[in-house]
Amino acid sequence: MHTEALPHPTIAMKHTLLITAACLLALLSTIGAALPYPILPPLFAAGSVNEFNHFMGLPPKLLFSLALAINPLGLLIGSTLLGPLSDRYGRRPVLITTALGAALGHALTAVALVLESYPLFMLARFATGLLEGNGSVARALLADKLEGDLRVRAFSWLNGAFYLGWLAGPLLAAATLGWGVTAPFWVAAIALLLTALLVALALPHESASKATTSWWQVARHQHALNLLRHAELRTLFAIQLAYTCGVTAFYEFYPLWLVEFAGYDARGIAWATAALCGLMTATSLLAGRPSSAPPLQRASLYAYGTAATVAFVALADVRFGLAAIVLFAIPNAYYNAIVPAWCADRFGHHGQGAVMGLLATTFCLANILMAMAGAVLTLIDTRLILLLGAASTTWAAWRITHWRLASSPDAAVQTVQP
Repeated sequence: MHTEALPHPTIAMKHTLLITAACLLALLSTIGAALPYPILPPLFAAGSVNEFNHFMGLPPKLLFSLALAINPLGLLIGSTLLGPLSDRYGRRPVLITTALGAALGHALTAVALVLESYPLFMLARFATGLLEGNGSVARALLADKLEGDLRVRAFSWLNGAFYLGWLAGPLLAAATLGWGVTAPFWVAAIALLLTALLVALALPHESASKATTSWWQVARHQHALNLLRHAELRTLFAIQLAYTCGVTAFYEFYPLWLVEFAGYDARGIAWATAALCGLMTATSLLAGRPSSAPPLQRASLYAYGTAATVAFVALADVRFGLAAIVLFAIPNAYYNAIVPAWCADRFGHHGQGAVMGLLATTFCLANILMAMAGAVLTLIDTRLILLLGAASTTWAAWRITHWRLASSPDAAVQTVQP
């Protein structure tokens, strides 16, 4: 009877510390990113008229959509650049620097809200997003050090940590709004300072690449979008962009749906988001289990499930729409456990930092595209942007199926077993 050899205890301990550090980093980083979702809709859709929500006389819904887009714009740039920069200079220094900078960004966000300065708020949210694009670095850290089933499980746990951050962020907003609208952002700044300390203590020192290229040369010539020179990666990019357009349309505009159709305030949105993210976190802990089904086949099925829940929010009444918001967690968590691990095995030779940066970039670009589309569609009906997102994710599911069938048998059935 064949038994798999157990890793040496020292190696197992190092793997445990590595995974723990990456997951805590993801948790503390995404707490801050999740804070505005329950806070902003009431400020723009149901708040009193002030310089913040009527800047330059623009419609509040338009200002709301722009506020949603600016942070993902920073994430887009950061996700494109930080992964390759960490390939060049090391994961540890990049993670420490970006955590400290993001803490400063949240502090500036709090100041902007006190001053009711919409321009300063936009600047602070952009800078915070730029530096919180370090999720690709955390993923690359795991892809560097782990292999096989352990890598798949680690990616699943990392996704769970990211989702738990989305849970903790809204809960933090609900718990601290009694002390003022800026309180959650100050707490987020402190959490990110602790993140930097955690990374400094948990990750070993590493040597930068011996390449003589400067950071500017790396940013110009080795960013994640350079991977689009390869045909298969262009296909992956198109599919991921379409899938995440549906996801981000849901994330960005279901809080506005809750305000308009369910009469929720910031606390109500926070608790609904907590239910969603709690289920997503629990599902992520199960999503990394081995399976004999081809990864792309499973990804396609889960993408169809994600599209169905987003469409149901738009088309159902309030009671069933609320249920769909929470159930969205299940197919999305499984999809996000499968695809990054499959990509790490399939495309890792291009550099894990760049590959994970490309995946993060698609999410950020989708945020921007859906926020801009929502700026127009929500002026007509908020449900239209949700339907657009559902249609986009449906196309992604269809395209994954055709990509798998068009590939050779060896390419279609990869050895990854999420």
